[in-house]
Parts: sequence; C-alpha cells; structure tokens
Amino acid sequence: MESIYISNPTLETVLMVEKAAKKYSEECGKYQLWKKLPRKVMYQTYQRTLNYLVESHKVMIDKDGKIGWIWNPEGVKRLLEKNLIVK
Repeated sequence: MESIYISNPTLETVLMVEKAAKKYSEECGKYQLWKKLPRKVMYQTYQRTLNYLVESHKVMIDKDGKIGWIWNPEGVKRLLEKNLIVK
C-alpha cells in the first residue's frame, strides 16, 4: 500500500500565503497565486493552507475562481467594542 505524505503547513507558510493573498487579492486564481509565492511550497500543502484561510474567513474564492482577501481586523475590533461578537 502506497502512502502519500502531505505535510501540515508551518506558520511561516500560512503567513506567506496570507501576504500573497492580500497583495494579489482578486487578481488570480489558486494556481496563479501558488506560482507567485516567493518560495516553493508543495501544492498539496498550499491547498491545505488555502482551505484553512477560507474556513477562517480570511479569504474567499469567487465564482470565477479568483481569490480575494476579506479579513478585516479593524471591523472585528469595532464589533467587539460594541459587544456584537460573543466569541
């Protein structure tokens, strides 16, 4: 039985993908963003990182497949100050 090893992304990888997603927001799709990363990352690790960013509501993928940065920490801070966020 063949085993395929997919590594968990490091914090450094997550931060690198976040930075690229912010910089190229709404300019490119998954593959194009992966090619623009400043250092090589296994595509499977990159996909796992991207899935994490989607699930944590930091990025979204539109109907055309383009990745957009949507995380707004200042907006969250304002909601917390108004007690509109429970957790």
